[in-house]
Amino acid sequence: MIEQGRCKVLIVDDEVLIRQGIKHYVNWEEEGFTMIGEASNGEEALAIIEKENPHIVITDIVMPIMDGIELTKKVKEEYPEIEVIILSSFSDFDYVRSTFQSGVADYILKPKLEGSELLKALKQALHRLPNFDLGLSKQSLTTMEEWIRHLMAGYEPVNQKQLEYESFPKSHFCLMGIDLKLEQDTQKMKKHILEQLPSILEGFIYYPILLEDCSFSYIINMDKGEFSSLVTTIKEVARRSAQTIWLLGEPFEDMIQLQKHYEDGLKRLRDYQFYFPNRNFLMLKELPRLTEESSFELNHFIDVFKRRDFDKAFEDLNQYIEYMAQQYTVKEHELKAIFGNIIFNITILLEGMKFDMNEMQQDRYQYFAMINEADNVERVKGYLYSFLEEVQDLISSQMNDQSQSNMPQLLSYIDQHYNEPISLADLAEHFHFNPSYLSTYFSQHYGIGFNEYLNQIRIEKAKSYLENKHVSISEISGYVGYSDHSYFCKVFKKMTGMSPSKYRKSRLV
Repeated sequence: MIEQGRCKVLIVDDEVLIRQGIKHYVNWEEEGFTMIGEASNGEEALAIIEKENPHIVITDIVMPIMDGIELTKKVKEEYPEIEVIILSSFSDFDYVRSTFQSGVADYILKPKLEGSELLKALKQALHRLPNFDLGLSKQSLTTMEEWIRHLMAGYEPVNQKQLEYESFPKSHFCLMGIDLKLEQDTQKMKKHILEQLPSILEGFIYYPILLEDCSFSYIINMDKGEFSSLVTTIKEVARRSAQTIWLLGEPFEDMIQLQKHYEDGLKRLRDYQFYFPNRNFLMLKELPRLTEESSFELNHFIDVFKRRDFDKAFEDLNQYIEYMAQQYTVKEHELKAIFGNIIFNITILLEGMKFDMNEMQQDRYQYFAMINEADNVERVKGYLYSFLEEVQDLISSQMNDQSQSNMPQLLSYIDQHYNEPISLADLAEHFHFNPSYLSTYFSQHYGIGFNEYLNQIRIEKAKSYLENKHVSISEISGYVGYSDHSYFCKVFKKMTGMSPSKYRKSRLV
């Protein structure tokens, strides 16, 4: 039987930063847990387990010496009463499945590792421990602060209506958030805000629900009719304060809804701040409506780019960038991944189209890093647009050289395949030219369009055939690429001033 008391937790991960992050994600003592140690691999963990007898082990999968899979097997063989929580990346997920056969309690993907996810997994593991109960779901909560912590931690509600009525006599609640901008003295600003709150929220009853270094969250008690005046007050405060961002949730009637309104309200607004760097006040109902789904398709963009229709490709891409920059429900890391993928695809396309990319190779990784570190969508857009400007400069500088080197091949191709159906679009695709550029090239260099140039080649070839009296004119029209004999005669006369038969007579005299 596991000894009653605080639940003992061991952390096992070879990355120091991950271990440090886990240690700070949860207020361990307040939640009823205690950390008894940390290890960098499975062997170290087993030594600590033997000595400290933890209740829960949180372990990474990929570690040197002894990985998390082997550690889990040994723990379950030798200490079956210990619960194991697995940490993994997306690429390790097949290994995660195998650990469930050993009886792990839960797993957490590292990209989603945060306090709420970790606490949820710990509680699930705790429920599997026989005869172990922190007593939080049954304890007598004697202060509003304790009850707020209880609800925010996700525990089942308890009968505390009398406490609620005494502390919050009004009918409705809402949540308010205050976030500090990082480029300032946070301690000084925090002190200033706490001193100003009583006057800002005069007439309202409020309690803190989360107070962090640069982010403060409060629950406010009010009558439903007072909400509009509260909105007006907070907007005015936010308008005067360039160093803070104020968030306001929607009204609700029951304290039991506290955690839900925090997750669906304040937490979402904090995520959306990335898209609204110039706003000091955010409220879900006042956010702009999301635009309709974009018609942009990456495969279509790639096809247009390969055809060297760069103006069209960049026009479509710019519209897509602006569209995505307004989709504030897209997670920050997802948007950055989408824009990073654009950079990756463009560099691959340019390499495949034989552009010299040596100078841009290093720049590409710098853009990846800058986008990844950007703290708002405007900076992300700025870095991406800078990359695209660099790409357009590279295309412009190298296009003339490429055109000069590819054009002799194209003209030679026409000379060899004049008797086949040839179109400007086919040639442009075959030689990776923009059709409009190719059309302009013939006009500028020969003073005629592409079709006239092709007709000139064909008629010159036809003249050679006409000097052989044993080949019929009908056969000659087919030899030089005209399927319609009468059309051949018409073109021939237009270009030479005489019919094919008359030309033959003049050459055979």
